[in-house]
Amino acid sequence: MAVSVSQIANECIAVRLRLINRAVSNIYDDALRPFGLKVSQMNILVVVSLRKIVRPSEIGEVLQIDRSTLSRNIDRMKSRDWLESIEDEDARAQPVRLTKSGKDLLKEVSPAWEEAQAQATELMGDKFIASVRDTARQVSQLS
Repeated sequence: MAVSVSQIANECIAVRLRLINRAVSNIYDDALRPFGLKVSQMNILVVVSLRKIVRPSEIGEVLQIDRSTLSRNIDRMKSRDWLESIEDEDARAQPVRLTKSGKDLLKEVSPAWEEAQAQATELMGDKFIASVRDTARQVSQLS
């Protein structure tokens, strides 16, 4: 038996996850906007901070970001002096690290991030958040 359009409209997991993602991302983006930062960029800064010096391809793998989107974000963050390129034997790799401004920004946005985290948790509920963490771990193991 063929799946009905109505069933797809009412049950599609991908659509539901995209709706949730947009709602949650908006919470974080609203909180980070005064700093000129989006949650997607903050996550890139966090990965770079944790890894110290990292190639863009590694950032893309960790965050599952396509190359062109990542490249645009890294370029923006370099122009804002949050990231800087590091010399590498392989000129194509272009590793990056946080600048002092990038480190300062992460410290400065922490309270706004905490507030957004609390709002997202309140919206979604602790049980859902725990499920998201577990599912994210499973997905990252598949990558």
